[in-house]
Amino acid sequence: MKTSRRSGDPGMTRREFVGAASALAAFTIVPRHVLGGPGNAVPSDTLNTAGMGVVGQDDSDRTDAFTERYRPQFHYTTRKGWINDPCGLVYLDGEYHLFNDHNPFGLDIPGPLNHPGKPPSRWSHAVSKDLVHWEELPIAILPDKLGAIFSGSGVVDKDNTASFGHNAIVLCYTSAGIPFSQSLSYSNDRGRTWKRYAKNPVVPNQGVDDTERDPRVFWHESTKRWVMGLHLRRGHVRFFTSPNLRDWTHASDFEHPSMHECPDLFRLPVDGKAGDEKWVLYGAGFRYFVGTFDGKRFTPQAGPIRGDYGRNFYAAQTWTNLPDGRRVQIAWMRGGRYPGMPFNQQQSFPCKLTLRTTTEGIRLFRYPVKEIESLHTAPVRLKNHALKPGDNPLSGISGDLFDIEMEIDPGDAAEFGLRLYETAIAFAGGKISCLGAAADLSPVNGTIKLRILVDRTSIEVFGNDGLVSMTSCFLPKNKTTGLELYAREGHGQVHSLSVAALKRCHAARTGRSSVRPREGRAPQSKSSQPQPGRFSPT
Repeated sequence: MKTSRRSGDPGMTRREFVGAASALAAFTIVPRHVLGGPGNAVPSDTLNTAGMGVVGQDDSDRTDAFTERYRPQFHYTTRKGWINDPCGLVYLDGEYHLFNDHNPFGLDIPGPLNHPGKPPSRWSHAVSKDLVHWEELPIAILPDKLGAIFSGSGVVDKDNTASFGHNAIVLCYTSAGIPFSQSLSYSNDRGRTWKRYAKNPVVPNQGVDDTERDPRVFWHESTKRWVMGLHLRRGHVRFFTSPNLRDWTHASDFEHPSMHECPDLFRLPVDGKAGDEKWVLYGAGFRYFVGTFDGKRFTPQAGPIRGDYGRNFYAAQTWTNLPDGRRVQIAWMRGGRYPGMPFNQQQSFPCKLTLRTTTEGIRLFRYPVKEIESLHTAPVRLKNHALKPGDNPLSGISGDLFDIEMEIDPGDAAEFGLRLYETAIAFAGGKISCLGAAADLSPVNGTIKLRILVDRTSIEVFGNDGLVSMTSCFLPKNKTTGLELYAREGHGQVHSLSVAALKRCHAARTGRSSVRPREGRAPQSKSSQPQPGRFSPT
């Protein structure tokens, strides 16, 4: 969770934070029906009405929910309000859990306790059975006397090391008070209700910075210990270990200028080979290191390496305990614009991470999870097509939601690419570019592979099976677009091309407001099938 102002966002400086938070004092019990929590003690300013005129608090009867003009149709957004960092990513009993820093009362980033114009941050909560269709649950963690709820992580304590119960979901988050510290809450009913650990905070402020934050917790099997990576200040991560999630011991520090906020650390096999594994460490900017980790200390062997080249990728985290062994990542697409919408900000589409050997060394690849295929309609396919200037084999296609795959030999063309809306995904001069961002991309065996996900407000490009990824938001002028596959100043060869229009993912969502409690089973859509996006021949 960020605490300093950055270009284009409404965050606050540390001085503003300290000045505002110094006023925290009075606390009250806010009714459950207002905030979706089971009678948690929260600061009295939780009911600050700033922004509430923009985001209505009871819109359950709206017929346009999740169909609005700029509502992403297969990327996660809350029904209303602001979200940013993904947090607490765990899997339990067939459900993926996703939490976010959240302001349910307005469209701006939340603040600390008693900020004069911003409600304090809390965690929204959603679950999914397939990483595509999400059900929004009541707010999980509310502010308390220790502070607002800033970013963190989650684990499933299957062996009851913390004595909270077998298979308890345990969330570790920053209590954003004066100064910041790290706390726990847990659930014994699959995340439907939450209890705070009575002896919070479990990690007091370390005295390095007043805003130490973003604890990343995971189980290290070899040492039989929990590990926490904690952002202390820009360029400085501290690692702790614990036998029980409650008592933590300082193990080591890692310092590099590229490390800032929201650390993540995990192990992956190289080229899928069991026994040949490396560890990956990165911060919110997704400049990653590849190295080793012995349970206490991370030793880099390569990096930092840029993990995403788009304009809107920040604070990525990964699910920790997926039964199929995948490492799946999701990020905040920071800085997107959604004028006139009841929500603000979206998440990236979940991607599987792998480590592979390349000519430049071991690199991290990211690629959309296979579950997106549940949204596919019958694809338009093309094979072995000679692409020349003025030719457009996709001239009969239009729509707004697409999953596009292509393998192309650039030939002697100065440029080839795909035009849609008012932009182009272009390959020229050894670079792939889109929406003002660019990355080096070299042909492999004479061909370039591209995967392109198009939603109403975002384009995600994956080059050469995910060696390069570019995650960007945009604001189209029109509701739908045609597609133009083109070559300029020369010829290329399309080995294969697939264009799948995508169905909307929202038909399965409950449509409940994030600030209303879940009482009984949520109403189901009249149709059990996702509704199609716009896709028609012109």
